[in-house]
Amino acid sequence: MFCFQCSEASKGIGCTTIGVCGKKPEVATLQDILIWVTKGLSYWSLKAKDLGIKDDEANLFVAEALFATITNVNFSAERISKFIDRAIELRDRVREKFLKSYEEKYGKKFNEDIPEAADWFENGGKDVYLKKGEQVGVLSEENEDVRSLKEFLIYGLKGIAAYADHAYILKYTKDEILYFIEKGLVETLRKDITADELQSLVLEAGKYAVEVMALLDQANTSTFGHPEITEVYTGTYNAPAILVSGHDLLDLEELLKQTEGTGIMVYTHGEMLPAHAYPKLKKYKHLAGNFGSAWWKQTEEFEEFGGAILMTTNCLVPPKDSYKDRVFTTGLVGFDGVSHIPNRVDGQPKDFTPVIKKALELGPIPERKGKKIIIGFARNQVEKVLDSVLKAVNEGKIKKFFVMAGCDGRLRAREYYTEFALKLPKDTVILTAGCAKYRYNMLDLGDIDGIPRVLDAGQCNDSYSLAVTALKLKEILNVDDINELPIEYNIAWYEQKAVAVLLALLYLGVRKIKLGPVLPAFLSKNVLNVVVEKFNISTISTVEDDMKQMLA
Repeated sequence: MFCFQCSEASKGIGCTTIGVCGKKPEVATLQDILIWVTKGLSYWSLKAKDLGIKDDEANLFVAEALFATITNVNFSAERISKFIDRAIELRDRVREKFLKSYEEKYGKKFNEDIPEAADWFENGGKDVYLKKGEQVGVLSEENEDVRSLKEFLIYGLKGIAAYADHAYILKYTKDEILYFIEKGLVETLRKDITADELQSLVLEAGKYAVEVMALLDQANTSTFGHPEITEVYTGTYNAPAILVSGHDLLDLEELLKQTEGTGIMVYTHGEMLPAHAYPKLKKYKHLAGNFGSAWWKQTEEFEEFGGAILMTTNCLVPPKDSYKDRVFTTGLVGFDGVSHIPNRVDGQPKDFTPVIKKALELGPIPERKGKKIIIGFARNQVEKVLDSVLKAVNEGKIKKFFVMAGCDGRLRAREYYTEFALKLPKDTVILTAGCAKYRYNMLDLGDIDGIPRVLDAGQCNDSYSLAVTALKLKEILNVDDINELPIEYNIAWYEQKAVAVLLALLYLGVRKIKLGPVLPAFLSKNVLNVVVEKFNISTISTVEDDMKQMLA
């Protein structure tokens, strides 16, 4: 295997024996060929589009296939093999539609050099997929810089695909976003593509990252209401319990409906914390609080929790045998030996009965004391307090804002972000989204004239709210350049959704971003030099040096 798509790539180069995430070589190889045949499906989807043929199921599947290969989503060789089966089935279906229509329209057979990914098939199932997967992985592109740019693009597309899938589940979709994903994938099949062409595609991905985050924001707020400033309890009660992790708000809502009156308390974990701020979710009295912190602490926190656990999307850590029997996955998440809740059928809700039965069977979990944290500072709420914020800025009470969004992770180097938050002057405010906030959202950092010094906008996709807030400040303060605002960007990244967020910020014109705890291993030296020169991106150094530079 060779995988360097996340920030914890082994030795800063890539995982070659087993993923740091726990992904086995077999799964990595199957994911490689899944992406490859999905490129082939995308080839025919775009050809069909040119003839006015649209296959919505195939277009959505492209997004789902990419999402399934994001770090910490699906560890199941059997599930990924079935994804490959489906990709080939849909690819051939779209191909036949296109070829028939083409011959009818032009009176001749389609005669064009077809990429192997669009035509390949051999009988034999998983074993054949594994053999072919070894030939089409990351290292099959020999030119290091072209490889770097192709992977940079693909990882951005994976993040866009994840957000597009989240929106689709809530019945919000845009064809142009799905077609751009397909366009980007197909372009990476080209042997003659230049570095300049790939750079343009990477930047164009930033445009669609903004669009898809706006779409998901619309989907979430239209379905569940605009987030409200909310206090969330971080302790637990002595009652049967279910812990819900991941990102899927509809899964949570359906579970809350099905657990009403059962005596079960439902808690959020990780990126599900922001659910408490949505009016249509917070109305459920048994949505009791948030237990635990970021995804990488699952093995200790899931062990300690004691109740049933539902994983709705990434980020899953391979579960320990000691609690594996009370973990359930759903959606695109998968792990062999873990019970899986099937997808919705015919518009009906998912059936979470097995999770509910397990929670009742396990009985009450221990009562634990906790503190309350404040969340819900998405764009709508920030706009409501903008006058107070501007007053504090004009009076010199707020000197700077620090966007500290993104992902958390295992590396000890990430303690930097806790130290950075603690050492920030009292006249600064942190704007955050994503699970990076767990490095400092439990700290007592105080407030400025009633404005909390940590404004939590929500999940990683809610980085869109932070961008909207910055653009609103740009408008009100009447500055020409977003980089003239008193805002500094100190972003932590882990996986491919964060790559999409980074590309979105670059598309919006944000420069001088500090990225940590390491720069991506998938950026070759030459590509990194271009990124640094063009966008003035740098990696973090020491808290003292970075703070001195950013406060100057």
